[in-house]
Amino acid sequence: MHTLKMEKLSVMVGTKVILDDFNLEIKSGEVHALMGPNGTGKSTLSKVIMGDDTYKIVSGDITFDGKSILNMTTDERSRLGIFLAMQSPIAIEGVSNADFLRTACATRDGDAFKLFPFIKELEANAEKLKIDTSFIHRGVNVGFSGGERKKNEVLQMYMLKPKMVLLDEIDSGLDVDSLKIVGTNIMDYKKQAKCGLLVITHYERLLDYIRPDFVHIMVNGHIVKSGDQSLVKYIEDNGYDAFIDKKDDLTSTCIVRDILDNE
Repeated sequence: MHTLKMEKLSVMVGTKVILDDFNLEIKSGEVHALMGPNGTGKSTLSKVIMGDDTYKIVSGDITFDGKSILNMTTDERSRLGIFLAMQSPIAIEGVSNADFLRTACATRDGDAFKLFPFIKELEANAEKLKIDTSFIHRGVNVGFSGGERKKNEVLQMYMLKPKMVLLDEIDSGLDVDSLKIVGTNIMDYKKQAKCGLLVITHYERLLDYIRPDFVHIMVNGHIVKSGDQSLVKYIEDNGYDAFIDKKDDLTSTCIVRDILDNE
């Protein structure tokens, strides 16, 4: 059993508070969906979990299996088994998908790494995702469409075998067929690996395939409502207005003022 926990987490960029006293706990085998209006801090959360130093952590902690990861590099967090499928995966010229994944898997496995089983597994996973095998030998995401890049993120997930998976709007840019392939493969991996799963999304359609145990509404940098999947349908019908308290914006302003006064 593994647990990723964010506790009283407040995060800034410049003088702007992005996460404000944010709390969330994800355990192995659980699927959590995080939804909310644009600009409320959902993608920031995934980047902060992975150690993006663009953001300043003002207070609170992020722990994995009870141990703080705040002082760990992104590489160290990845080695723990935390994986982020990015909203906008970058292209890497000159490094093939096969070489990228072989290096990552060999680093993880050490002397136990074997090239032939790796190749067979890579090809089998590409086939499940309906990725042309020629793509495996192309530069990472070079010339890939948006949907192909998202499939490639799921391929990396399969090969790296993480314990905790963060999906940052992985449904963006996917057509109906690709959405089904990506969604069903993520759930297949979740059942196989018994990993924890955090799904950051705006839309109900992804959650038709990735069925959440818990749904959280995030507004102004913190969770304002949690529930089961019925909450997704409510949002689809009514939007986020019912969860937005205009006075809530004052919270961030006060936090910024206190922080700047103490620096």
